[in-house]
Amino acid sequence: MLKTKDYSDRRHDAISAKVALLEKFKSATSAPDLVLKRAARAEVARLRDARQAAREAEKRKAQESAAAEAAAVAEAEAQRKAAEVAALEAGKQAQARRIALVLSDDAARKAARDLRYAKRKAAQRVA
Repeated sequence: MLKTKDYSDRRHDAISAKVALLEKFKSATSAPDLVLKRAARAEVARLRDARQAAREAEKRKAQESAAAEAAAVAEAEAQRKAAEVAALEAGKQAQARRIALVLSDDAARKAARDLRYAKRKAAQRVA
C-alpha cells in the first residue's frame, strides 16, 4: 500500500533539506582549496589591475609627449612668423631709407640748380 505524506512529513523533509544545504555551504566555505582559489583570483585581479595601470601610464606618457611635441611645433611656427615679420619690417625700413636718400639727393640737386640759376641771374644783372 502506498503511504501519502501529510503536511508534517513534507515540512520535516523541507527543513531537513534546508539543514543539509546549510551544512554543505558551511563545509564548502571552509574548504582549503576554496581559500586557495580565492587567493589565486585575488592575485589574478591584482596583476590585471597592475597591467591596466601600466597601460594607462604609458598612454598618459604618450599624450604628454604628443602635447610637448605640438607645443614645440607651435613655438617653432611662432618663431618663424616672427622672423618673417622682422624681415618684412627690415625690408620696409631699407626701402624707406632708399626713398629718403633719393628724395634728399633730389632736393640737393634742386638746391644746387637753384643756386646756379641765381648766380647766372645775378651775373646778368651786374653785366
